[in-house]
Amino acid sequence: MTVDIAIILIPFIMAAFIPIFYRQLSKRLIGWFILVIPVSLFLLLTTYIPRVSSGQTLSNTYEWIPSFNINFTTYIDGLSLIFSLLITGVGSLVILYSIFYLSKKESLHHFYCYLLLFMGAMLGVVFSDHLMVLYAFWELTSVSSFLLIAFWHHRKASRAGARKSMTITVSGGVAMLVGFLMLYVMSGTFSIREIIANIDRISDHTLFVPALILVLLGAFTKSAQFPFHIWLPDAMEAPTPVSAYLHSATMVKAGIYLVARFTPVFGGEIVWFWAVTGVGLITLFWGSFNAVKQVDLKALLAFSTVSQLGLIMSLLGLGSVAIHLGYSSETVIYTQAAFAAIFHLVNHSTFKGALFMMVGIVDHEIGTRDIRRLGGLIRILPLTFTVALIGSFSMAGLPPFNGFLSKEMFFTATLKITELDIFSLDSMGVLIPVVAWVASIFTFVYCLIIVGQTFFGKISPDILEKNPHEAPIGMLISPFILIGFVVGIFFFPNLLGHYILQPAMASIYPTFPSTEEMTPYISAWHGLNTELYMTIGVVLIGVTLYFLLKRWKPIYRIFPQKLSFNVLYERVIGFGENFSERATKRYMTGSLTHYFIYIYMAFVIIAAGVFFMTDSFEWNTKNNAAVESFELILVFVMIFAAIAILFSNSRITTVLLNGVLGFSVAFFFVVFRAPDLALTQLVVESVTTALFLLCFKYLPDLKPEKSTKRVKFTNGVISLLVGATVSVIGLAVMNYDKFESISTYFEDAYNLAGGKNIVNTILGDFRAFDTMLEVVVLFIAGLGVYALIKLKAKKGDADIEN
Repeated sequence: MTVDIAIILIPFIMAAFIPIFYRQLSKRLIGWFILVIPVSLFLLLTTYIPRVSSGQTLSNTYEWIPSFNINFTTYIDGLSLIFSLLITGVGSLVILYSIFYLSKKESLHHFYCYLLLFMGAMLGVVFSDHLMVLYAFWELTSVSSFLLIAFWHHRKASRAGARKSMTITVSGGVAMLVGFLMLYVMSGTFSIREIIANIDRISDHTLFVPALILVLLGAFTKSAQFPFHIWLPDAMEAPTPVSAYLHSATMVKAGIYLVARFTPVFGGEIVWFWAVTGVGLITLFWGSFNAVKQVDLKALLAFSTVSQLGLIMSLLGLGSVAIHLGYSSETVIYTQAAFAAIFHLVNHSTFKGALFMMVGIVDHEIGTRDIRRLGGLIRILPLTFTVALIGSFSMAGLPPFNGFLSKEMFFTATLKITELDIFSLDSMGVLIPVVAWVASIFTFVYCLIIVGQTFFGKISPDILEKNPHEAPIGMLISPFILIGFVVGIFFFPNLLGHYILQPAMASIYPTFPSTEEMTPYISAWHGLNTELYMTIGVVLIGVTLYFLLKRWKPIYRIFPQKLSFNVLYERVIGFGENFSERATKRYMTGSLTHYFIYIYMAFVIIAAGVFFMTDSFEWNTKNNAAVESFELILVFVMIFAAIAILFSNSRITTVLLNGVLGFSVAFFFVVFRAPDLALTQLVVESVTTALFLLCFKYLPDLKPEKSTKRVKFTNGVISLLVGATVSVIGLAVMNYDKFESISTYFEDAYNLAGGKNIVNTILGDFRAFDTMLEVVVLFIAGLGVYALIKLKAKKGDADIEN
């Protein structure tokens, strides 16, 4: 096993061992034991930085399902290395924070198990070169995040948030899967690198744009882009360490990764440019605008995350124009938008992770996140205030913090794009910097709300009654490390730019010859330029709007709550549930007759419909063998027995007639020289007939069934249609040549299956496979029964759902 594959699998392996060995560790030690894993992986990944920064890429392949060309291929380049460092680095700090944040009464072994599952899935996403493997890990991130969001499952809001996140992200994932399959149809490969290398062959394909849209649906739903952003605020019901990890540094960045990874494939398309840029800018504005009206600190940070993700997404869209234009000394300037996107991706993970931890401290020590009840906390939580100040001002884009550098580059990119006259930018391009500037003003306002309304002003008497105090040092280590990066990156940005960001540019623009041209020198001062004036305007107007907040905040009442996307989502889900309930009640009547009717009608419609639509029926009797008289006698005996069953008034008579049918089939096996099948049929028929006779002897006599003529006519028609369909299929297959014969497979049956009797080998192989699946089903059912027994509420337990 190679090192990079081991990096992905280690979290899964450890997650599997936690439920087994957690009892041997005290709850005080389990977090420290788990912390070793992401720290070790992070340190191991840092050893890749020198090689990747020098232009090397590392790839390894492990054959997984070679018959379907599905291999576990890992690929580490600059882009995947950035994300893997964030996944393991921020993951380490989150686990350290959770050790002090979570109560020892919590189900910690479940929490860390879910967290490691998510970490492994995210590493699998960013390291996978195979589309199907990437999709498998992609959906696993949705499942593991569902478990983490619903960790406090006794809360109704936690369960609802988990369901909403999974519904939206998995739906987008299915759309993305279809897009991946289209890429395979166009390119003939599942390898992302091979698709990029052969982009010229598929860019004119009719499926190219549909695949582009479907892939973007997967990215937009995962990264909470408008209008799919509604799941992220509800996911804030998760414990704060989960929010700090999933919703600021990792899961929501998976969509960003997907867009960056597929920019070399789709970046030259106008649809890609406007979809990614437009959706990103709308998300940036809508998220920042809605963040201002929130009264819950965590909800405010949730909408700020939506906004910041929109900023990063729009930068990737702006950067894709360089691929459309092609490489030249004049067009390389537009690659700096993508550079700013990757730069802000790192910056956002640092300041937003610290801010989430800050909110967790406030909630943990004060007992509320409601801004209306907070104020004056600078005197109680001075160290926490430091985290809030640095994190918020970095997000607002103020110096001397890293957010200022990437925000200035964002303004530069929006201004540069207006100089182009492609993609209708000559007429609509001016809206891009305007929307970016207005959204930045709202960003500045909600950053002032975080600092001003939480830490300044008067202390609420309710807070003083609880004897609040500063958080323990253990909870402060992680956020202080993050704000250390916030300040450090500002003063030494080019270290990050050269060793981390520059290799990622080679991943986004693989056809451009030099990464150095695409890596600008990052400086905090560029003179008195338009970008600086835009920043000054943001500060002045933002401060004014903050102090006049009570006067203009009623503007939010203009937007009717009944027309919100959350209400629309609830109505769609409610309609689906009601429709499903009504439809289920229509066909789940409890009548076995009705169920058989559904099965038979579906069979007739599908089977007969295929023959009719494809004109596949062909009956040729030239090669048929002669029908002997005793064969006709057997057929008439079976027909007589089958018809007689319908008019039988005795169960014993019915069983005997049914036995006649079974024994007649056995005789046909003998006639057609299949003695083994005949013997099996005789044994089974004898045993079942004897058992039926034994059981039915003690049952009361049959009562005549009272059915209307309409019901009898309907049943008769269905029976005739089924019989006719089976007859047509039986007659047609004798001369059916629409598909290649599989007889060549049977010719080599001995070498493939190890048996000379082909019937026995087929039965052995497939029956063994069938038995294995039956055992799995029984095992799952047993686990379900065990879980229901274990989770059954004890008598007298209080109802803890809220």
